[in-house]
Amino acid sequence: MAIAFLLLLLPITYLTTTTAVDEILTNQVMISAQQDKDWLVSVRRQIHENPELLFEEHNTSALIRRELDKLGIPYAYPVAKTGIVAQIGSGSRPVVVLRADMDALPLQELVEWEHKSKIDGKMHACGHDVHTTMLLGAAKLIHQRKDKLKGTVRILFQPAEEGGAGAFHMIKEGALGDSEAIFGMHIDVGIPTGSIASISGPHLAATSVFNVKVEGRGGHAAMPHSTIDPILTASSVILALQQLISREADPLQSLVCLSLLLSIYSETCELLPLKA
Repeated sequence: MAIAFLLLLLPITYLTTTTAVDEILTNQVMISAQQDKDWLVSVRRQIHENPELLFEEHNTSALIRRELDKLGIPYAYPVAKTGIVAQIGSGSRPVVVLRADMDALPLQELVEWEHKSKIDGKMHACGHDVHTTMLLGAAKLIHQRKDKLKGTVRILFQPAEEGGAGAFHMIKEGALGDSEAIFGMHIDVGIPTGSIASISGPHLAATSVFNVKVEGRGGHAAMPHSTIDPILTASSVILALQQLISREADPLQSLVCLSLLLSIYSETCELLPLKA
């Protein structure tokens, strides 16, 4: 896991001059990463068993700091409430950032296994337990080779990726510093184990949240002609918004359909609601 982050750095921050030297270094790193397997599995399971939601990652952050202390890696804390910024190298340019997210989701883990979530209603369903573990492992590998760095690597453990704008708050508090590049990655069950996939250009999407209240005129369901039904209106709005992708956008452009939630306010099934 951790090797994936480090492989991204080899051509940027390491004092390598030939392909042969790159291959030797990569093989050495692979061997070291395999030796850390049991440690990494243990860390990941601890995080998975104890999920924490956005800006509540206190125990997760404490675990990361304990491991960084054991490794002798300096860090700044707190950043954006529970975030951590560690640094390896001389502090000189180039400065490259590696980033992982820490927070879990408000979901119930239904799979019965030895290391399932111990917290009802909270689960690492998006892989952030793995991302954090990968970055911690990469930090160890880089720190062991800090004398070979030609520059600086900053290690960012970010809170509140799931809707809390944690990245924005870390940037606002100076986490990126004078960095020239930043790398992050996301696990994907759709690609073979041991593989890294990427594309040129933008990938995935940001999210924006908006609320729309549709108000009509309530009344009895037996007399719909005397009402203005907000459910029907809201349904039409939802369908029209979905058509923005299929009929208004260039099919060669990558766009994401809207995910919409309809909330209905009605106290009884006999009444048409006033709003939706």
